[in-house]
Amino acid sequence: MKNKVILVSSDKLGVGDAQLGESVLETFFTLLKQREELPHAIFCMNRGVFTLTDESFVSVHLKELADKGVHIFACKTCVDHYELEDKLSVGTISSMGHFIELASQFEVLTIS
Repeated sequence: MKNKVILVSSDKLGVGDAQLGESVLETFFTLLKQREELPHAIFCMNRGVFTLTDESFVSVHLKELADKGVHIFACKTCVDHYELEDKLSVGTISSMGHFIELASQFEVLTIS
């Protein structure tokens, strides 16, 4: 897993019931943080940037992953679009260019 970057493009996992999608995404990160081998980074874009706010239960797990050394990034264009800059509780604002750089060095696992 250390050779991967997880791309989070939504605040839900899967298509269908929104509440179920939020719960499934939280379960994904709950289980991920318990693994011995963690990803290099997590990059959030589009509605995925909402997972970096206290409004999302996922943010708790992302904070724990950051504490364990996983780099957490938020797409600046997306943060600006949703006006979330002052609401981020975890992660560093980054650029699409940075994501492209990460994608050229690591395998990308997309969560949507």
